[in-house]
Amino acid sequence: MKVLPPLRPPHTRLPSAPLLHAIFLLAVATASIAAPPPPLPALNIAIEHTSVSGISSGAFMSVQMQVAHSAIIRGAGIVAGGPYYCAQDSVMKATTECSCTGEPRLSCKVGDASTTVPELVAATRTFHAEGRIDDPAQIARQRVVTVVGGKDALVPASITRQLHGYYDAFGLPATALRSVTLDAAGHTMPTTAYGAPCGVTDEPYIGKCGFEAAHAILDWIYSPDVAPPRTAPTPAGRFIEFDQRGYIPETGFFSYLWGTGLDKTGWLYVPSACEAGEPCRLHVVFHGCKQGQSFLPLRPPPDGGLYNGTTFVRNTGYDRWADTNRLVVLFPQAVSIPWKNPNGCWDWWGFTDDGYATRDGIQIRTVRAMIDHLASGRRD
Repeated sequence: MKVLPPLRPPHTRLPSAPLLHAIFLLAVATASIAAPPPPLPALNIAIEHTSVSGISSGAFMSVQMQVAHSAIIRGAGIVAGGPYYCAQDSVMKATTECSCTGEPRLSCKVGDASTTVPELVAATRTFHAEGRIDDPAQIARQRVVTVVGGKDALVPASITRQLHGYYDAFGLPATALRSVTLDAAGHTMPTTAYGAPCGVTDEPYIGKCGFEAAHAILDWIYSPDVAPPRTAPTPAGRFIEFDQRGYIPETGFFSYLWGTGLDKTGWLYVPSACEAGEPCRLHVVFHGCKQGQSFLPLRPPPDGGLYNGTTFVRNTGYDRWADTNRLVVLFPQAVSIPWKNPNGCWDWWGFTDDGYATRDGIQIRTVRAMIDHLASGRRD
């Protein structure tokens, strides 16, 4: 019986070995380009020494995190922020009574008692009684620093004074609260020498004020055992972009971006000592509105490109102190939602869900999942 050769299409040749090798390399290169960023590492982090800070919407978010998870928070740095649950589920109240961000369309009603602190204290106690936040009595053991600009017309200093009243209601000692007022500063994240002039209130809201908020925050929270910062301009550790989506609770088809206000990726700074497994602490930084990596500003950011990118992450000074103090810094990223949250703010008035200010809120749940994962490599 004669065996016939396998059929081939006419005029078809099998690829040569070199061509097959080239196709394989191209496929590998394409896959590597399309591969998502890695998850967060598991590090030797003491979760009970976690701290938070932020500016503007990030400051309000920091307070929410500080209160909702007070059992693990050692301290907070609040730059241009106000008391917990200030907006009380109302964007109108958020933009007219807790801030002046609704102007010029909405008239500002900020005053010395516009945030109704007694109501916020009562709501906090109710949330705890319902099991939705940690015991607010634990706020009394924290250390807090607030930073306000004397020329800040978006979140005036009176809002921060009312935040002090909120802390006082839960027993935070006066000796544990440091208040910093920069008379010449606008609505900005103060740095020593990076950004716009200190008095300017404009994107990306980072100002060279001869004062570094990151230093004031970390030094106060972790005092007295804080080492001087790194003097070299090049980071000794690593900035790592990570996949945020793995920490966002499943909420259906739009389980990130549209429904949650959270970007696909976030950023982490890991000092070399922490990456090597030494015991470290964690600080979480919340950017403000129009400061997220995916925000498209009206003018190109100082570091070039169309989007903000890592302008806030790399230029606010946290990494300089992290390197010498075994401090891992987490920079979660919020994202714009057309018609609901166009400026890419953190949720402090309820555009994501009803539980936004509690442990039930999707943004708070996501950040807590990030914290838990980072601390999962702890070695006692």
